[in-house]
Amino acid sequence: GGGAAARGLDVASYRERVRAMFYHAYEHYLESAFPYDELRPLTCDGQDTWGSFSLTLIDALDTLLILGNVSEFQRVVNVLQEGVDFDIDVNASVFETNIRVVGGLLSAHLLSRKAGVEVEAGWPCSGPLLRMAEEAARKLLPAFQTPTGMPYGTVNLLHGVNPGETPVTCTAGIGTFIVEFATLSHLTGDPVFEDVARKALKALWKNRSDIGLVGNHIDVITAKWVAQDAGIGAGVDSYFEYLVKGAILLQDKELMSMFLEYNKAIKNYTKFDDWYLWVQMYKGTVSMPVFQSLEAYWPGLQSLIGDVDNAMRTFLNYYTVWKQFGGLPEFYNIPQGYTVDKREGYPLRPELIESAMYLYRATRDPTLLELGRDAVESIEKISKVDCGFATIKDLRDHRLDNRMESFFLAETIKYLYLLFDPDNFIHNDGSDFDVVVTPYGECVLNAGGYIFNTEAHPIDPAALHCCRKRKEEQWEVEDLMREFYSRKKTKKYTLKRAPDHGEGEHAKDPEDASSEKAGEKRNSKKSSHSLLSCPSQSFNSKLAVLGQVFLDNT
Repeated sequence: GGGAAARGLDVASYRERVRAMFYHAYEHYLESAFPYDELRPLTCDGQDTWGSFSLTLIDALDTLLILGNVSEFQRVVNVLQEGVDFDIDVNASVFETNIRVVGGLLSAHLLSRKAGVEVEAGWPCSGPLLRMAEEAARKLLPAFQTPTGMPYGTVNLLHGVNPGETPVTCTAGIGTFIVEFATLSHLTGDPVFEDVARKALKALWKNRSDIGLVGNHIDVITAKWVAQDAGIGAGVDSYFEYLVKGAILLQDKELMSMFLEYNKAIKNYTKFDDWYLWVQMYKGTVSMPVFQSLEAYWPGLQSLIGDVDNAMRTFLNYYTVWKQFGGLPEFYNIPQGYTVDKREGYPLRPELIESAMYLYRATRDPTLLELGRDAVESIEKISKVDCGFATIKDLRDHRLDNRMESFFLAETIKYLYLLFDPDNFIHNDGSDFDVVVTPYGECVLNAGGYIFNTEAHPIDPAALHCCRKRKEEQWEVEDLMREFYSRKKTKKYTLKRAPDHGEGEHAKDPEDASSEKAGEKRNSKKSSHSLLSCPSQSFNSKLAVLGQVFLDNT
């Protein structure tokens, strides 16, 4: 404790402890669980949870490089190329597959040259990991074929959307694609990914309430809100995150202005002191006076838009709760100051550590290192078992669950390590960079400014400008066609895409820009086993969902 002690906190020794935690979990996964998705640490075996693609391996790949392990990174790249197949009869969460699989593969693809992998001539515009990411993303595209452009939450990787699939998806499950999908479009030259992601963002924006809020579940066929609780937590969180990150990645003013509009409404209606609550999206009345652990990502997001003072205040509130329980309970009831029944779990959630990492980069405040220290101590003390790390079922009596979610290695460990490793290449300030010669000219990579997707997979924003040439040619043709059609005054035929989409610049035709761009957002980070496309909701929201779904069917 204490500020003075923290100033003397030995950052290097904590960094080594985090590295040891990674290998304790990773080696047991390889030994006992591979090729299954996840390790079951209490029984020392494996299980498929989100599909059947050795998910923990994909999720942990970029963490290996951040820890400096190039030989294992190279080995895993080969293992994945040989062993992972997306042509399987599996019902997968569209959101989770995107953030974990597509995001993990894209990040590893963009880092592979730095990791000493022999890359092919067209890299970063081609490569085996990019082809895998594209293949996985193509499997998700059928979910977006709805009247609203908002995707279904679940898709069968072999057959597309199952007949009778529920049309109810959470907001995050609709707005958490722009980072991965725009990156894919820029690298491959195929605009379809960015197009569907923008269309989905735009549909959410169009369906916000009069007071500017979005609920947390919507029917993607009718665009009717099914769960009308508005807040910044589960079911909504990564949508707001992706508006900000998409705006930074694509230098897109429109996405940022959407976020800033939401930010105003959130401050007006859901913020009380420095806590955020759930309110009814149309009336603005408080529906649940609880704070959820997922909302601990919010200070990190505030710091990304430069609102550091507010971010620190919110962060310190959450840190107080953490200290009271030795970890953040999933739900915390503010008036009573105790956890709400049935949601005591702490599934090793990384959000507060993520915020600490961002805020430490911004402020260098030693309190943030103390949180990192507390996180290391409590994870080691409570959840470390012989065979890895287990999710904590209940913070009050520290019971454990037989599960180690892949995000423990993808996010929790990565953000902890980056908090304690100020000189990591990820923190590069642009003073150091690589120049890569591509078929489309030279491009600069690894200069820093990485954008983390919501599963903590870093994307190098400069890479989006490496593969432009063929798209520029394609757009010159589109420009000529647009001109041809507009002369004929048959507006119907105008091509849908603004020619400059996807580049850092803004579309030339303002009409097109406003109609084409839309806000994007991240699906709630983690979920329960059952194939919910979104994190499990509180009891009230569940009732709201079930109640209204049944009403509609009668």
